[in-house]
Amino acid sequence: MVAAKKRFIAGAVCPRCGAMDRVVMYTDDEKRYRECVSCGFSDEVRLHEPGRELETRVNRTPEERREAVRPVRILDPRDPPDDQ
Repeated sequence: MVAAKKRFIAGAVCPRCGAMDRVVMYTDDEKRYRECVSCGFSDEVRLHEPGRELETRVNRTPEERREAVRPVRILDPRDPPDDQ
């Protein structure tokens, strides 16, 4: 069996001993692990599912953009409102 390639994570702090720049990360059986080389702390890294992408004008479909367009009505300030 080939040993997993371990990489140091710059700026990472060990949750147990608080040592900085002593944490390595590696993948084994499609799971990610982190390990402190100072105190031996080790755990599995659980990644969060990516959240829903925020809606912007760039990622809307052409149909959604057309529906969002509304004509502007210019009102004459001298005319009484329609509801009276």
